Amino acid sequence: MNGSRIAAVGHYQPAKVLTNEDLAGIVATSDEWITSRVGIRTRHIAGPDEPVDELAAHAAAKALAAAGLAPGDIDLVLVATSTAIDRSPNMAARVAARLGIPSPAAMDINVVCAGFTHALATADHAVRAGAAARALVIGADKMSDVTDWSDRTTCVLVGDGAGAAVVEASQEAGIGPVLWGSVPEMGHAVRIEGQPARFAQEGQSVYRWATTQLPAIARRACERSGLAPEDLAAVVLHQANLRIIEPLAVKIGAVNAVVARDVSESGNTSAASIPLALSKLVEQGRISSGDPVLLFGFGGNLSYAGQVVRCP
Repeated sequence: MNGSRIAAVGHYQPAKVLTNEDLAGIVATSDEWITSRVGIRTRHIAGPDEPVDELAAHAAAKALAAAGLAPGDIDLVLVATSTAIDRSPNMAARVAARLGIPSPAAMDINVVCAGFTHALATADHAVRAGAAARALVIGADKMSDVTDWSDRTTCVLVGDGAGAAVVEASQEAGIGPVLWGSVPEMGHAVRIEGQPARFAQEGQSVYRWATTQLPAIARRACERSGLAPEDLAAVVLHQANLRIIEPLAVKIGAVNAVVARDVSESGNTSAASIPLALSKLVEQGRISSGDPVLLFGFGGNLSYAGQVVRCP
């Protein structure tokens, strides 16, 4: 085998939906204020009895079913998350236990909003190196656990959810080379820290960085796969804010691509946002098997990672 591919995807969101009107009853805000600034109308919020590993396991089970695989077919589980409450056992081990996956390598990856694309690259490398045959790659976050619901600048942004992908060996490369990096000296721009842990960010700094520095990086990710941006069938960026997603997609030059805008329905779900949005595009039939799709995560740590994949 010369490469790896995404065999199937799946996603899960909690049943509870929090609207902008609901938030207006909690903090001084309005539907007009929120939609005009970030483009979010609703978000899904998990209850106290819905931990991160449960969200992740639901999404993973759907991906496994879509791939026609059993839990025993998986030998590597990677969970991208920044909202794990406990240090051990990690989320990957807990998901493996929930699904009945026997003796997998199980690791968490915390690169916040760029976590899924980092985890996908890690799985691709492991499979191509022969260290794993099939990997379950999950992005899952319960941002409501780390949100200050009295802060209208952040509480209007967040949602909970999970998305998953099954990665397996392939004769051809269905996952392109990753382009990844970070700006460590600007790590303070997006934070989840303190006791209790709370999400905070310097919104204007993140907006300027995302809209001015990231387009060239995303184009280079396309080049690594031997594609021009206009060849892309879809672009799935981290679902942070429509005011970031839309200008970034334009500056990348993906003029023929479907642009994922799931942020409007789901809010910012951190590491879950890319696989969640990708799975919905597949489910809705908006992209077809084999289509080239740019996945590009960015945010916390001012980290980024992107690769072109072939739609399962």
